[in-house]
Amino acid sequence: MTSNTTTIPRFRSGVTALGLPLLFIVMWSSGYVAGKAALPFVGPYTMIFLRFASAALVLLMVAVATRAPWPRTWKEVGHIAVVGLLIQAMQFSGLYTGINLGVSAGVSALIVGTMPIFVALGASVFLSERIKSHQWIGLLIGLVGVVLVVSEKFSFGEATVGGYIAILFALLGITLGTLYQKKFCTSMDLRTGGFIQLSVAATFAFIAAHTLEDLYFQVTPTFLFATSWMSLVNSIGAISVLYVMIRRGEASKVASLFYLIPGMTALMAFVILGETLHPLAMIGFAITAFGVYLNNR
Repeated sequence: MTSNTTTIPRFRSGVTALGLPLLFIVMWSSGYVAGKAALPFVGPYTMIFLRFASAALVLLMVAVATRAPWPRTWKEVGHIAVVGLLIQAMQFSGLYTGINLGVSAGVSALIVGTMPIFVALGASVFLSERIKSHQWIGLLIGLVGVVLVVSEKFSFGEATVGGYIAILFALLGITLGTLYQKKFCTSMDLRTGGFIQLSVAATFAFIAAHTLEDLYFQVTPTFLFATSWMSLVNSIGAISVLYVMIRRGEASKVASLFYLIPGMTALMAFVILGETLHPLAMIGFAITAFGVYLNNR
């Protein structure tokens, strides 16, 4: 009887440990597909403004309806706002700016795809996480897999220096944001904390959208569905799952999951958008998965 009662909790724990990463990878990757579907009808900064603002409104209503606790001090609010600027505003504005300035999707994915290595370095220094040798090997193998996944779309084209700086800006945002969230915001309520972060990011995106695009968008069924998806599934769902995993585990291990995003995105684009799926990308995806497994085992 004892063996049965101990096996069930372990089984449930194992399912949760596997289910959350898989859910996160699928949800986060879907945002790239939804964004590509929406872009013909809206400017990039206007798109992320609408995404952040609508998600913030939803979380505010949820927080009020469920009487969610708010941060007790302005210092806590400040920490939460910093993560919103880094992970939401800084990452996505840098990414879209770089692509708009000519940086290819493959190069962008490769540059941002180095994030797990920088998070591991930062976690060992600032969070006192012990990164074992097999984890470093897993991170390097995962990076090789990412290179193979994006290799078919890897071109420098007519990109400007400013475009590469913008992509590095995005890499810096997601890297620092992950470390900062683990250091200062693991105890925040996902409803009220998410509202604060998205409000800060929406304000930043509004300024860029109003200045550069005059908040232009065209209302179509595709635009409405894609924007709603990014708002609910990505800005609320995927970010919340990410924060739960950061709260429960080591930042370096959670960050390694981002290696799987390019491969999953390519697979989704093949199924949903009819894009070409090269065999080399699938080989790279398998290599990346092995690297992530080695890092997290």
